[in-house]
Amino acid sequence: MITERLEINRVTPNDKEDYFINISNDKQVLKTFVCKYAESLDDFDFEPYLKMDNLFAIRLRESDKLIGIILYFAEEGNSCEIGYGIGSEYWNNGYATEAVNAFIGYCFSTLNFQKVYASFFTGNDASKKVMEKCGMRYDHFAEKELEYLGEERDLTYFVIER
Repeated sequence: MITERLEINRVTPNDKEDYFINISNDKQVLKTFVCKYAESLDDFDFEPYLKMDNLFAIRLRESDKLIGIILYFAEEGNSCEIGYGIGSEYWNNGYATEAVNAFIGYCFSTLNFQKVYASFFTGNDASKKVMEKCGMRYDHFAEKELEYLGEERDLTYFVIER
């Protein structure tokens, strides 16, 4: 998938350092995106991510640098849920909106899903705005649905239909 500023494609072994810096070691990202924290690049186990067929790199087209990730989880029937994370250094530049919009199109046209869901932790207004800008609308609220970082977290779900 190619957008004006981004390319979205498979994660490769060469992405280990960028993935570590922008996702697994970025504590700002980990407040809003569920991922295991890695303290050092040497201790970062990147192999499981390379084996995930549903995980994609979000790259800057100009440099091919991985600045974030986006993935989907197939649900029952003809819907999926997507999740995304962008390194905090790249926040507030519209990259998440650009990537999510392209990825929703991929979920509809290539994967043939009829509905695409996404969720955000209560208080993550930036992610809510991304979903709204991509045409997603409120679907439901799930109180204390997920335990993450030692606390029960509420999730708000948005959806878009084909």
